[in-house]
Amino acid sequence: MSAMKPLKKAVLPVAGLGTRFLPATKALAKEMLPVVDRPLIQYAIDEARAAGIEQFCLITGRGKTQLVEHFDVAYELERTLEERGKTDVLAQLRGDAIEPGSLLTVRQQVPMGLGHAIWCARAFIGDDPFAILLPDDLMLCETSCTAQLAAAYRETGGNVVAIEEVPRDRVNRYGVLDVEKDMGRLVSVKGLVEKPPVDKAPSNLTIIGRYVLMPEVIGHLARMERGAGGEVQLTDGMARLIGNQPFHGLRYQGRRFDCGDKLGFLEAQVAFALERPDMAAGMRDILRRYT
Repeated sequence: MSAMKPLKKAVLPVAGLGTRFLPATKALAKEMLPVVDRPLIQYAIDEARAAGIEQFCLITGRGKTQLVEHFDVAYELERTLEERGKTDVLAQLRGDAIEPGSLLTVRQQVPMGLGHAIWCARAFIGDDPFAILLPDDLMLCETSCTAQLAAAYRETGGNVVAIEEVPRDRVNRYGVLDVEKDMGRLVSVKGLVEKPPVDKAPSNLTIIGRYVLMPEVIGHLARMERGAGGEVQLTDGMARLIGNQPFHGLRYQGRRFDCGDKLGFLEAQVAFALERPDMAAGMRDILRRYT
């Protein structure tokens, strides 16, 4: 068992094709779709940085080079902004920049599931605890969702997943918790099931796209056992940690927007615009016109 190491690494699986957003995603990585004026990938990286994470690994696929470009320094753009005196925009761009050498990418050459994607980052993970952020899940939280998980990791000394309650008839879309003990904010877990039939689901507590896991999960994923949908499921690998390491679900504080879904993506635009002091009033005016 790795003694309480600080949480400094995050893995972001971004190899998906974004078929639900075609034709927008034909030549654009779906994680580059903007909510207001920032791409989804930027929200995820910022959320992780707010939790003290310093090293990032993007698990990419073919045609996803824009994601790396986005975090590079754009010299020509910066020079143009400087010449035009747009110092505020320039300061924001530089503030968003991440430290050289802190962003790595690995390729998932075959779409074999989330568990396989995480396994692809094994050299980056090494023997350290790591966060996983799925950029499709966009979080609106006062305290970064990953920071809430990091605090729960320090408190429990083990694996923590962000959870939320869903209506019973929708549990078959998620990884579902088999609860050992419900302590309110934290829930200890005795089992996990990926996409169970509605009548077989052990609870209506489901895992969302935020995790803090111990490196031992990689050994279980390495077996390449096929689970739900014939894919290597992260849920199955996590389930094998239960009983050997602490495993908890965290009822995070905040809201999640499923930006892999068109309506979820549109709702996120509204919610994030309303959070912006410079846009809230204008956005309310727009909404009034359509109600």
